[in-house]
Amino acid sequence: MISFAHPYILYLLLLVPAIVVLHAVARYSRRRRMARFGKPAILASLMPDASRYTPGLKLVLQLFAITAIIIVLARPRAGAKQEISEVEGIEVMICLDVSNSMLASSTDDPRGISRLQRAKLVLEKLFSQLKNDKVGLIVFAGDAYTQLPITSDFTSAKMFLSSISPDMVPTQGTAIGAAIEMAMTSFTPEADMQKAIIVITDGENFEDEPEAAAKEAANQGIQVDVIGLGSAKGALIPLGRDGQFLRDSDGNPVTTRLNEDMAQKIAMAGNGIYVQGSSSSVVKEVSDQLDTLSKSTLEKVTYAASAEQFPVFAWLALLFLLADTFIPERKIGWLKKINFFSK
Repeated sequence: MISFAHPYILYLLLLVPAIVVLHAVARYSRRRRMARFGKPAILASLMPDASRYTPGLKLVLQLFAITAIIIVLARPRAGAKQEISEVEGIEVMICLDVSNSMLASSTDDPRGISRLQRAKLVLEKLFSQLKNDKVGLIVFAGDAYTQLPITSDFTSAKMFLSSISPDMVPTQGTAIGAAIEMAMTSFTPEADMQKAIIVITDGENFEDEPEAAAKEAANQGIQVDVIGLGSAKGALIPLGRDGQFLRDSDGNPVTTRLNEDMAQKIAMAGNGIYVQGSSSSVVKEVSDQLDTLSKSTLEKVTYAASAEQFPVFAWLALLFLLADTFIPERKIGWLKKINFFSK
């Protein structure tokens, strides 16, 4: 069975019939303009090298090349297999802060790795520990959005991590409470399933009451753990790569600091733990904390690696483009000596 990694790109195939229609209209318009100068038969004798067939042949080759390139971009795959097995695990929702302050350095060194990049590295390692569990991902700044519904497909979860940036959330701010509330409604409805929420943030909350949200989660039997990123010393927030920094309304550079007190209060209200994200043992501490939750039986869906088919279409596109390059618009000299329609 053939599937596509990016099936929405196939909508670009609608360009093919559109190009055919435009070409037909252009040819018709050309014939009408030429008819103003005389009879077609007489005009044809004045253009002995003009070919009636090669423009159409070149158009066909170009359309085949466009079609092949679109299929390459959609990444066709074949041979995908899905295996379902029963394992013992829990459900974990990740709430990842993507506000602009997460672009600041995660250490005292202003040139250090950003908090967001550090969070991605931590999550990649954590996902490797949660092999038999289910995981979901929520990103938040001034508002919260579900990036990945609860799933056992950790391959997809890791793929989503690479594309996360502050641009994903149009409203800036830090609504930790909204993220926790969304996470509470994102789990599966099984009552006996153990659930946990992991909040990864610098703790600078300006929008709501995260402690109340964490306490409500704890009342529902959901553990809330917090990973804090940044330093108490603070760091500037870079904008782009031209050395500019975020400034306030008075034109002064904005310094963002890790609010450990807020992060610890959220974890305490959620019956969880607080871990400093720069610690070398952050993954182990969070993993050990999750292991304190009792495991439940859940279905794990495993997808076997599919055989990528796009190289075939890439080669076809290259062949069509090469053929189009070597076929001229005019008549081909050596073909003029051959009479294909003689008896």
